[in-house]
Amino acid sequence: MTVGFKDHFSTCSGHYALYRPTYPDELFQFLASVVENHSVAWDCATGSGQVAIALADYFPEVIASDASRSQIAAALRHPRVDYRVASAEQSGLAENSIDLLTVGQAFHWFDEAAFLLEARRVLKPSGVLAIWCYEICQAGTKSDAIVDVLYKDIVGEYWPAERVMIEQAYSHVDLPGVAVAVPAFEMSMNWRVEDMLGYLRTWSACRRYESEKGSDPVSLVAAELAAVWGAEARRVIWPLRIKASRANTLLE
Repeated sequence: MTVGFKDHFSTCSGHYALYRPTYPDELFQFLASVVENHSVAWDCATGSGQVAIALADYFPEVIASDASRSQIAAALRHPRVDYRVASAEQSGLAENSIDLLTVGQAFHWFDEAAFLLEARRVLKPSGVLAIWCYEICQAGTKSDAIVDVLYKDIVGEYWPAERVMIEQAYSHVDLPGVAVAVPAFEMSMNWRVEDMLGYLRTWSACRRYESEKGSDPVSLVAAELAAVWGAEARRVIWPLRIKASRANTLLE
């Protein structure tokens, strides 16, 4: 395992692959549209591989790396996706080899300066770097209030310090290169309450709470959430916050 790698998800790789929301196709259509060449994409910190597989519709070769061996082992396979165990800061990729570099909901775990140097090294002069995170989900006033209690009051102290970067929507991050204007995107899923509970259990704070206290924090809100959710599926939304830059000036 990479020195300095903060592994919050290996113990729930299977649940992570099952219950994490999926990104909209429009996001990948947009990213493909702003890239000049479409030879190789690198999805860094790929997790369950959902971004990498989506990129395979637009790139003949997608390199999908993660520092967690268990995440790579649980990721969905695709003939155009090459999965590798590697850190974000030391990818092992060739210089000037990547047309599009994506980081979905993971940039806050990196050594920011070291990763941006690595991005500078591997991106082609016209390559694009895109990072994004998503806000806490929205599913309706009553259910959102219950999830907020879990988020803040029950597991609030168990969130890693890096979570603040998500709450700030990466506002402090200044990507090198020329900024790329990005339209608004959101993820959405039609979920029953069982799906929502499975997703909540993938939260790193919930995993840490369970590890330290020996009990499942989601069970503390499960009955109340089920009561307001009802038996039917409902739409759950996660607003996406995306930053992107073109590497025209990265290699100067």
